[in-house]
Amino acid sequence: MAQERLGFKFKFFDPQEKDPFDKLFDIFKELITHTSGDFDEAIDWLRELDKEYELTTPEYTIDDFIEDLKDRGYIREEFDPNGIGDGNQDGEDGEGSGNGRFSITAKTEQLLRKHALEQIFGNMRKGNSGNHKTGKLGSGDEHSGDYRPYRFGDGLDRISMTESLRNAQINHGMGNFNLTEDDLVVEDTQFKAQMSTVLMIDISHSMILYGEDRITPAKKVAMALAELITTRYPKDTLDIIVFGNDAWPIKIADLPYLRVGPYHTNTVAGLQLAMDILRRKRNTNKQIFMITDGKPSCLRLKDGRYYKNSNGLDEYIVEKCYTMAAQARRLHIPITTFMIANDPYLQRFVDQFTEANQGKAFFTGLKGLGEMIFSDYESNRRKRLK
Repeated sequence: MAQERLGFKFKFFDPQEKDPFDKLFDIFKELITHTSGDFDEAIDWLRELDKEYELTTPEYTIDDFIEDLKDRGYIREEFDPNGIGDGNQDGEDGEGSGNGRFSITAKTEQLLRKHALEQIFGNMRKGNSGNHKTGKLGSGDEHSGDYRPYRFGDGLDRISMTESLRNAQINHGMGNFNLTEDDLVVEDTQFKAQMSTVLMIDISHSMILYGEDRITPAKKVAMALAELITTRYPKDTLDIIVFGNDAWPIKIADLPYLRVGPYHTNTVAGLQLAMDILRRKRNTNKQIFMITDGKPSCLRLKDGRYYKNSNGLDEYIVEKCYTMAAQARRLHIPITTFMIANDPYLQRFVDQFTEANQGKAFFTGLKGLGEMIFSDYESNRRKRLK
């Protein structure tokens, strides 16, 4: 009987064709982010792209895709109680029953954050979930790999039995085995540093001026950072605030719907709110990230009126910014500014602002913004901010 020959059979890699839904869904996630959660506008764009690039087939149309979105819980139909809505009245497009419109669900909001995280931080190194190490040894549950003699008061659960038995064998021999307190060793653990971060996003009108969409990348960075912290570092906190003429906090769930307004840039209001939030945090480590593309051009006066000046750098407004930077420094809150503009006079302002706070500044375009914020966040987590 002939012996069967064993071995490997090689062939050319044949990539599996994407499911029609998944193919459209990848595009839809980008469009719904750009349209700030406006489903109807996103679908209009998808139909236009379909006409140009033939994304669908007669067997699977945009209408089929919408039905799948609904069936899988990514969108919900909101009905107008008066029977009058924005949906298509004759139902030809399949976008509604004529008295309702679709909106994205919480499931989609979370998926957008995960999608942003994969896009921006996809190459980040893997690590244990949930905590951060500092360089200091002490009570904690992150093992350092370093051993020391047992001291009175050390918990029994911290004794390394393997190393302790090894010491007993060396010190007393195998013939008359004896384990004493002097043989015991414990493995040191490391303190866990917890971080409270406030992310400030400029939503002044300049974030969409000059034909450049700056708000969408900033929004993606915020969604990615939120997903990173809530999934990988759940003991850290992240608060997100937006600032225009005024400043106000937004929820993580609000991020897909974030839009630019007809605002000036009240940097002082943003910093005041950020510091008020961080004062209430019990964590030792606190920091502010600020994403902005423009100069401070607005203040709210004590009488409630706005003081605005968009012509160059207003000395009164600028000095208020420097005062806030110094105040944050006294509170041990470093500010990292991500400046997505390259005007020399604005760079000089950010340099002086950073010096007043002893923080950091990055002068960057939109490309690589997310990677820089992630890198800075991770760097700050590896040291104890003081």
